[in-house]
Amino acid sequence: MAFAEDHPRGDLTADTIVPVDARATAVVSAREPGVLAGGLVFARAMSTLNENIEVTQLVADGEKFAAGDELLKVEGPAASVLSAERVALNLLQRMSAIATATRELVDLVSHTKARIADTRKTTPGLRVLERYAVRCGGGVNHRDNLSEAFMAKDNHLALLGEGEELTAALEAVRARLGHTTAMEVEVDRIEQIPAVLAAKVDIIMLDNFDLADIPDAIELIGGQAIIEASGTVSASTAGAIAETGVDIISSGAITHSVRAIDLGLDMVIA
Repeated sequence: MAFAEDHPRGDLTADTIVPVDARATAVVSAREPGVLAGGLVFARAMSTLNENIEVTQLVADGEKFAAGDELLKVEGPAASVLSAERVALNLLQRMSAIATATRELVDLVSHTKARIADTRKTTPGLRVLERYAVRCGGGVNHRDNLSEAFMAKDNHLALLGEGEELTAALEAVRARLGHTTAMEVEVDRIEQIPAVLAAKVDIIMLDNFDLADIPDAIELIGGQAIIEASGTVSASTAGAIAETGVDIISSGAITHSVRAIDLGLDMVIA
């Protein structure tokens, strides 16, 4: 899809100015520090246009790099390297940005038991790549899609009522689900927790809770469910949220709000 968009009828510039038999050696270098993700994706993008392009990965996915480091080496027909450059770099830059943002949060909570997870707030069509990048950054993946897991959010609960009515609705769901399927329920205020707990759900998400209220919610849950915190998670808040004792911190920002890492592909002139 990316090449259909960027290369629909060939490359007018490369196809007319670059000699047919010209070969190129190029290096992808970092212009700022980060964490690499997407080396194989970069290589696949290059070989999609020409199977004779060879890519050597110099820094492994998941490894940190510094500004100036050489990350990948590219060799092959010059016109094809130039034509594939932007698609390959776009994917590598975005995936590395996600890995870098994830690693920042992972490092900030490393002194606690909390794990950093992504959400479904991914670029349409790129979820598998972006979630791989999260793992390269040391994070874990939430449910992959709506078919994979049961997760009742605020708009679901708005249709189910409160108190005993909510408990009964959730118990009815439990009776329909298989024994290997976990149930997660999102709450946005502490008053909802007793009804959810009564249904014996597996995971309770504290959505947009004030930091001061999270310890009270944890005490009320009392180890009866895995506790996930979500909403307004950033580098300035992740550490404090983790220190409350939650099990999971999920962040949409690590996939939907990253700025592409500045990487460049430059020809090596003999």
